[in-house]
Amino acid sequence: MAITKEFLQPFGVMPVVVIHNVEDAVPITNALKAGGINAVEVTLRTPCALDAIRAIKNECEGVSVGVGTVVNTQNLEDIAEIGVDFAVSPGYTPNLIKSAQDLGVDLLPGVASPSEVMMGMELGLSCFKLFPAVAVGGLPLLKSIGGPLPQVSFCPTGGLTVDTFTDFLALPNVACVGGTWLVPPAAVENKDWQAITEIARQTMAKITE
Repeated sequence: MAITKEFLQPFGVMPVVVIHNVEDAVPITNALKAGGINAVEVTLRTPCALDAIRAIKNECEGVSVGVGTVVNTQNLEDIAEIGVDFAVSPGYTPNLIKSAQDLGVDLLPGVASPSEVMMGMELGLSCFKLFPAVAVGGLPLLKSIGGPLPQVSFCPTGGLTVDTFTDFLALPNVACVGGTWLVPPAAVENKDWQAITEIARQTMAKITE
């Protein structure tokens, strides 16, 4: 199944979250939700990631749960069993797209060039994660792609900050953005959930300024 611009736009900002302890999963998500966030991308970068995702799905209402760092069919099978709302990959292969389609998982694949976008379009895709966004060209690249490929939308992730993300959101071919700044490791370590809520609130306020 393919993710659409209409699916991504309501998210605005999607926190990219790395969870090291399962017990932190629900408090982090609830803290983000309290600050106005309605979608999270929990990465598969830690041993407890799948358990953390299960906990969020079971206990946190009103938040779309995405899974990031999806790189193979086994990842897709694992998260399909949990029943997540969508998946995100740092890149993609035709096999990964086919596996997602076969398993009924909505996948936002990563791209870094127009050629990758065109290959994805051949597979029926219209939305992509630009990654690593700033490193591969950031705003100038998105503006350039928007000329010949205006029908394609992006969620740029990688290198965006609280001070720059609105520049990306202002582009017509950007549906939402992803960022790690919303969940500072120090706040998680200190279990300062209020700090995360405040960062989320300040971030979302910038969208409506």
